[in-house]
Amino acid sequence: MLNGIICVNKPEGFTSFDVIAKLRGILKMKKLGHSGTLDPMATGVLPVFAGSATKAISILPDTDKSYLAGFKLGIVTDTEDITGKILKEYPVSVSKEEIEKNAEAFQGNISQTPPMYSAVSVGGKRLYDLARKGIEVDRPSREITVSKFNICDFNEETGEGHIDITCSKGTYVRTLINDMGQKLGCGAVMTSLVRTKANGFSLDDCFTLEEIEKLRDENRLDSAIKSTEKLFLALPSLTLNSKKTQMYKNGVKLRLNELDGFDGKEQYRVYSAENIFLGIAKADIENNILRVLKNLGQESDA
Repeated sequence: MLNGIICVNKPEGFTSFDVIAKLRGILKMKKLGHSGTLDPMATGVLPVFAGSATKAISILPDTDKSYLAGFKLGIVTDTEDITGKILKEYPVSVSKEEIEKNAEAFQGNISQTPPMYSAVSVGGKRLYDLARKGIEVDRPSREITVSKFNICDFNEETGEGHIDITCSKGTYVRTLINDMGQKLGCGAVMTSLVRTKANGFSLDDCFTLEEIEKLRDENRLDSAIKSTEKLFLALPSLTLNSKKTQMYKNGVKLRLNELDGFDGKEQYRVYSAENIFLGIAKADIENNILRVLKNLGQESDA
């Protein structure tokens, strides 16, 4: 059984779940999950978790994600991307310099209102379900951080270009582009989206579904697997002796004052005496206890 992370370069037209379904057939295993859903029109980095690694999805660090987004000025759609119904069209007379000047407003800590065509729930209902019925409701804005919003290129004749974006979890890139179009006074839609980085993985770490299938046929799937512990390298580590290793595996709470290497931090990567990654633990300093947050040790069956 595979345990770890396979980074997939998601193809256009696939939902993130489509990728999981395809991989279940290729890998002949059911225990698969993913982090960071991508819309069907998007491509790029989709980390897929296999076997025991699926338990890590719920405790992943909130790291920034990076994208290369295509845009076109002069159009406004109901979905904020090129696939939607056109609501308005405007003449475009904007230079790259003007776009770059306006782009400064979209960097740093900003407030963003989720689009109607999104999976956000308001009043117990998904926004996209309401949008498909022609219903628009007020959406609470959320604070996001955009650390990079660089205009890579822009064609003044076609009104099309690309933006290199790095942003916090929960950011809607198409909404950034829609808001940029509003600020420019001519509207804008997202025309393409490539996720170039997620959870510390880049496109260089990714495999296409066809490449994964070929690796399976060549019995080389292990070369595509990334260790789960890579996601948590920012945390300090603790190494347990044989007795405490077994206690940890059984979910037993350990006394902090009996652990070598405990230095007062909140969370730790935990290893056996043989340097095998066991999982993530959380320190309850007030009660002198180390609790198992996630046991990520390898499992023997699918």
